Amino acid sequence: MSQPATATRLILASSSPFRRMLLERLALDFEALSPDIDETPAANEQARDLVQRLAREKCLAIARQHPGAIVIGSDQVADLDGAIIGKPGNRENAIAQLLNQAGRTVFFHTGVCVKPPGHANPLQALVTVTTRFRRLTRSEIERYVDAEDVTGTAGSIKSEGLGITLVEAIESDDPTALIGLPLIRLREMLARAGLKRP
Repeated sequence: MSQPATATRLILASSSPFRRMLLERLALDFEALSPDIDETPAANEQARDLVQRLAREKCLAIARQHPGAIVIGSDQVADLDGAIIGKPGNRENAIAQLLNQAGRTVFFHTGVCVKPPGHANPLQALVTVTTRFRRLTRSEIERYVDAEDVTGTAGSIKSEGLGITLVEAIESDDPTALIGLPLIRLREMLARAGLKRP
């Protein structure tokens, strides 16, 4: 970690090692705390709404415990033709997800929420990444799933690793959003929250 850029405590409300690694790119001193929230979608909840709600709930859960800190919450949901694609949980589900996504376009929605101390309302943003999968055979998918653990990854793809070989194109104005934390948007939000660089 770098030296603190501000006296204000910065907390990432996440247990994700990928989000921690991404936030480290901004060279800020922070700590990561795991929020304990129910991530079950509400009845008929759309992917875009779900991801923004979860990012907000994660952020506020930690902000209530640490009211003097700037808190960041984030969540990601994959969306295929309006259907929410969650984390597969096991190898067979990952294979099934990727077979279903092959040759199709999947939208990865990433919600981010920042709660500055003393502010009644948090700052929120939604970043969507359009991912076009190439046509894939089952054997290609099985080799990928056996080479890279994607059981805890929305949509069964890690674009920062071998998953990049599964796609034809990725379209986004904030490319780190696909990994789980949109750093371009987050930097803007942190500045609005009063986190100033030296």
